[in-house]
Amino acid sequence: MSLVGETFEQLSRLPKISVLRNVPLSAYTRFGIGGPADLFVETASTDVFVEALRMARSSGLDTVVIGGGTNLVVSDEGFRGVVLKLSNRRLSRDGRAVHAESGATLQALIDFTIGLGLKGLETMTGIPGSVGAAVYGNAGAYGHSIAERISSVRFFDGETIRELDNAACAFHYRESVFKQHKEWIIFSAALAMDEADAAALRETADNILAIRNKKYPPAMKCAGSIFKNLLLADLPARIVDEIPPRVIIEGKVPSAWFLEQVGAKGMRVGDIQVADYHANLIYNAGRGSARDLVSIITELKQRVEQRWGFSLEEEVQYVGFPELVEVS
Repeated sequence: MSLVGETFEQLSRLPKISVLRNVPLSAYTRFGIGGPADLFVETASTDVFVEALRMARSSGLDTVVIGGGTNLVVSDEGFRGVVLKLSNRRLSRDGRAVHAESGATLQALIDFTIGLGLKGLETMTGIPGSVGAAVYGNAGAYGHSIAERISSVRFFDGETIRELDNAACAFHYRESVFKQHKEWIIFSAALAMDEADAAALRETADNILAIRNKKYPPAMKCAGSIFKNLLLADLPARIVDEIPPRVIIEGKVPSAWFLEQVGAKGMRVGDIQVADYHANLIYNAGRGSARDLVSIITELKQRVEQRWGFSLEEEVQYVGFPELVEVS
């Protein structure tokens, strides 16, 4: 029996788990792109997940853990190994404290808190992806980020389940300690909220959602913005002098501005398209391939580096590309 077959049988003996073979990962990414995984494992139980992860990692097969797939670029060849997904989704409250499991969607958490008249996440409405991914990348919008509300994060470090407080999570712009330790798997987060009028929170969220849906239509096969924005304070003076003050927002310079200057808008390779109205929005206009998507991302990075001497950093994560950084 092959190693994949043996691992399939071992994982299938665990309770409360789904183990499938040759699953197209395109069904698990917002881009709708990606070849098959040898094994696809899913469970809502953290205990079962820990055991499955240990089995997968000791099997000798390559292993990767995914979340909601919003920011994933998966190779056309798929992933030769085991893909694991933790689908825990419970949300609960204790006064102004909220507990959110990592597999819940960020929007479900936002709607949950708004419905309870708890303020602090409403400006993030419409951001796709899971709670775990939001914590991992310190998701945010309109001058606020989820880090402002995090009290603690519970996670598996590969050996044991641990908990870190906010300071230990080392949050800063679109960063956290979890990005430095990709082998750590977020299980849940505790958040501290403020009380507010639920109707007013809902109005704020609905207004923001209407704006976001114009820019990123819900049916669009994209990851939102591809590249991180730049902190003005981190840029050399020679570059700052070129940036019109009107494009600087809360101390950040949109990557889209730099991309516009190098002709990104409207670029197309196959069915992969850069929006003609937003230079940092790349989407799958039909039956796009990962090869073409990576080609455009690489070309844009090269153009910006040649023009300004620095490299844009992707918000997306890569799976199934041995030559690129992968989720682990």
